[in-house]
Amino acid sequence: MIHIQAIPAFQDNYIWLLSEDCSQQSLVVDPGDASVVEKALDRLDLELSGILITHHHWDHTNGIETLTKNRSIPVYGPDNSAISGITHTLDGTETLAVLGTEFSILKTPGHTLDHIAYFANPDQDDPILFCGDTLFSAGCGRLFEGTAEQMQSSFNKLRALPENTRVYCAHEYTLANLAFAQTVEPDNHSIKEYRNKVIRLREQNRPSLPSSLKLEFTINPFMRTDQNSVITAVKEHAPNAPLSNDSEVFGALRHWKDHF
Repeated sequence: MIHIQAIPAFQDNYIWLLSEDCSQQSLVVDPGDASVVEKALDRLDLELSGILITHHHWDHTNGIETLTKNRSIPVYGPDNSAISGITHTLDGTETLAVLGTEFSILKTPGHTLDHIAYFANPDQDDPILFCGDTLFSAGCGRLFEGTAEQMQSSFNKLRALPENTRVYCAHEYTLANLAFAQTVEPDNHSIKEYRNKVIRLREQNRPSLPSSLKLEFTINPFMRTDQNSVITAVKEHAPNAPLSNDSEVFGALRHWKDHF
């Protein structure tokens, strides 16, 4: 059985630490800070046996060099020369077996062009997703390099996963995202209820993550671009924007969030 723990880093990043019952082996996802990873490994008496990378931004990759300096371990990630230290490149067409678990690699461009995500269903009833900065709880990543069409396509891949999939994104942005979601859908009671829950969690300094796809389908406007309530809100906010398909709604919604 895989155990997953959050290692807070910087102001709002989460580095995800994966370990298993039967050994001291572990993996980390997007280690932007090596020092907090080393402290967690020491505290939990774990041995680092690999690294998973979702995209090239420094707050997801900056710890690779230090963590691999005295360890001969694989570093999996996208095929991008901007990421120093990748030993096994992934293009979104393969599967990856680590910690006795098979992960499917999903190509999810939008936030960056090289972005990938890792999906597994180790117990056949408890699927997990490490989605980096593509999907956030109640939000999505900024379109730094990709287009709205690309991000919508990436979201469609995630929407096709089992709704009970646990979503491990890389930042604690949930409260800010929920404030925007409430503006888009003020009559969505699920958003209000979830916001109250997250407020209580954050007051206790506890992560709001993981989320689940089932939850995101009800509270995340970027997962709801086909819903009349979201489409109407976007039309009212940007009456001159072309909104003939989901991608155009997604793009106008992301532009609204960028200036929220």
